[in-house]
Amino acid sequence: MRNLDDYPFEIRPLTVDEGGGFLITYPDFNTCMSDGETVEEAIANGRDALSGAIAALEHFGHPVPTPNSGGASGKFLTRVPKSLHAALTARAKTEGVSLNTLVLTFIAEGIGQEKHHAAPSS
Repeated sequence: MRNLDDYPFEIRPLTVDEGGGFLITYPDFNTCMSDGETVEEAIANGRDALSGAIAALEHFGHPVPTPNSGGASGKFLTRVPKSLHAALTARAKTEGVSLNTLVLTFIAEGIGQEKHHAAPSS
């Protein structure tokens, strides 16, 4: 049994034109993707898609990529000031999500805003 948590994923916010919500993709699988209204829903739907992709590859006798064969591990460590850590932990608790989910949401939203602000002007 494969551990789906070993496979890195990428999440990005979808634009209004794309339908909104969040898109999840897996670097190790070039055609495995899903989406959701929230980061949490996108991750849950992505796990279902990943499970199905692996099952299909195995069913047809195709090799299943090993985790991280796409390059990025999907993990990084960063140090933050204790005050920021405390504020993030409190916010995560208030919103009923894990600290990782909260920070991932902030990062995904920030990248989405950055793309909109970086559009060239006419």
